[in-house]
Amino acid sequence: MQLIIAEKPDQARTLASVFKNKKAQGYIEILPNEIFPDGAFMTWAIGHLCELVPPEKYNPEWKKWTLATLPMIPSQFQYQVSKDKPKQFSVIKKFINDPRITEIIHAGDAGREGELIIRNILRLTKAKQPMKRLWISSLTPMAIKEGFRNLRDETETKNLYFEAYTRACSDWIVGMNASRLYSILLKEKGFSDVFSVGRVQTPTLALIVKRELEIEQFVSEPFWEVIGEFFINGKKYKGKWEVDGDSRIKKADMAAKIAQFCNGKPAEITDVKREKKEYHPPMLYNLSALQAETNRLYKFPPKKTLDILQGLYQKGIVSYPRSDSRYVTPGEADMFPDILHKISRIEKYAEFFPLPISSIRNNKRYVNEKKVTDHYAIIPTEQVKDPEKLSADEQKIYDLIIKSLLAAHYEKSVYEYTTVTTLVGGRATFLSKGKVQLAEGWRKVIPANEKDGEPELPLLEKGETGIVKKVNVKESKTQPPKRYTEGQLITLMKTAGKHIEDKELEKVLDETEGLGTEATRAGIITMLKSRKYIEIKKNLVYATAKAKILIHAIGKELLASPEMTAKWEQRLKEIAEGKANAKQFIDMTNKMITHLVTETTKQAVEWSFDREVTENFVPRQFKKSAPRKLGNCKFCDGNVIDKGTFYGCSNYQKTGCSFTISKKILGKTITQAQLKKLLTDGVTDQIQGFKSKDKEFNAKLAWDEQEKKIKFVFG
Repeated sequence: MQLIIAEKPDQARTLASVFKNKKAQGYIEILPNEIFPDGAFMTWAIGHLCELVPPEKYNPEWKKWTLATLPMIPSQFQYQVSKDKPKQFSVIKKFINDPRITEIIHAGDAGREGELIIRNILRLTKAKQPMKRLWISSLTPMAIKEGFRNLRDETETKNLYFEAYTRACSDWIVGMNASRLYSILLKEKGFSDVFSVGRVQTPTLALIVKRELEIEQFVSEPFWEVIGEFFINGKKYKGKWEVDGDSRIKKADMAAKIAQFCNGKPAEITDVKREKKEYHPPMLYNLSALQAETNRLYKFPPKKTLDILQGLYQKGIVSYPRSDSRYVTPGEADMFPDILHKISRIEKYAEFFPLPISSIRNNKRYVNEKKVTDHYAIIPTEQVKDPEKLSADEQKIYDLIIKSLLAAHYEKSVYEYTTVTTLVGGRATFLSKGKVQLAEGWRKVIPANEKDGEPELPLLEKGETGIVKKVNVKESKTQPPKRYTEGQLITLMKTAGKHIEDKELEKVLDETEGLGTEATRAGIITMLKSRKYIEIKKNLVYATAKAKILIHAIGKELLASPEMTAKWEQRLKEIAEGKANAKQFIDMTNKMITHLVTETTKQAVEWSFDREVTENFVPRQFKKSAPRKLGNCKFCDGNVIDKGTFYGCSNYQKTGCSFTISKKILGKTITQAQLKKLLTDGVTDQIQGFKSKDKEFNAKLAWDEQEKKIKFVFG
């Protein structure tokens, strides 16, 4: 008799649902059928049922956070059952020891994490039975039955387990040692908090901090542009003055002179260039692409997209969610006519049928077996469902996946771009740009989302003449680099190779998915948020003072660089392919962390941090310690304390005292030091950088005792 072990309860129920079965506590009994003549038992893990043991389990002295215990390097890594999951573990162990069980079917997710989860359980239960592997990319009844009929030999996926195990152990070495190292050394510098460090999270954070510093250090400069309105042969259009491809004028008086010269002058069209551009339909989705798209369209955090997608996968209506591929195999492409026929019967999609292209079976843009790794692209399965029967958020994601498949069966979208050169007064050159859609193609399915697209131009020809009807001078200023959105963080992690100067290592990161994996990136971003390294405001990513302090302390150590990740990913990939040894990789990690402890301890003596970063750092509020008093309340006898996003009175819970001061006033963060001075002296020192209606000004903050509020003091 066989024991099937799934990764999650929902997954187990879906796998068992294609057979007659009886549900029990912690397992499902599958009754005899064509595939399992003697029946079978289906049980499950609850995600990571086992975990690496904490440091003190190896050595009691490692419990205390001191430099003297670093580096902590176990001679042999050990796993234990997670504290909140012993009940389910005992269910599995009971089956493993049941003499009726003669074979085990590993039915975890078809990827390295799924491989690790189930094999770790089998190690801890000391299972001796032979094992087979269920490997499927969708949870439709047909795919499930086909998967059970064609089980893989466990040796085919064993190297994936070695890779995942090595990855987990090396991450333990880096995380446990580096987090303690920097937390201890930074505490000595006055920063009391746990500074979590990780092999993937820290290089990602370094890229975010780099962008934050670029924004902070950016000095905006004003510039002016001259816009001309032309009237030629009854046709009106606008153009922008340019010289040598640059339209920006650094002095206002120069812009005014150009405008004055051009006003009312004769204008002649000296050149008209028309360029036709064809745009292919987008590729099918992998997880990263879908997370980036849902964030752009709906502001979904990456974790939310993954969770919704996992639910759609459990329903059997989309393929495996954690796929890194954007291609399908010919076998999947053969299923498309049936899937599309079912989609055509849904009222919402009827307008897109009949499809211009009947089959993409031989189109290598979508169908390429060599570019399908463990799983193919995320596509709708043959179990097509009307989106109206799903929740609002599920509808949005399912609709994107369906439309990506529809768009692949459409022709290219074609645009004609026109650039018109207008010469004014024989001296001043103006450029006008516009575009016209010549063929809608796949844009019928996925319309362009252009808020400020290039305008349509009238039909203009070289040699036509007219006059300048009006000239305007537009004042602007240079803008700092844009902040990342949460969706762009996914893309940033995926393409981290672009930040590497070494072309060989860049190639490695491109081949090994960049920073993290499809399955882990959303979790890394969630971790950075929960550990107070980043804040998300209106979908934009801000690095906190805590993040800047850590990345400054790490400095040029490889720990914060994509280069290190590239080297690690290269070796881990080789382990998965059976070309490299796991022990050698762990030894390499041990040497790196030993070097890091020694060198960082020496360098910490010279660490110095910017005053503003130091003042904006919010110390961690440990449960036993009282909040730091910043001054006396202006309304009662309470103390003013830091409450996270604002400063407020400690008596709020007792008396309801309403005294509060916002941490941000007109775009400027009010530091603890500035607040203390305000509460003590009634007025702060001069504060620079308040912003009102796009204008900056400097002022002091003062407490008005009569009106009981803060006021600006100028001069």
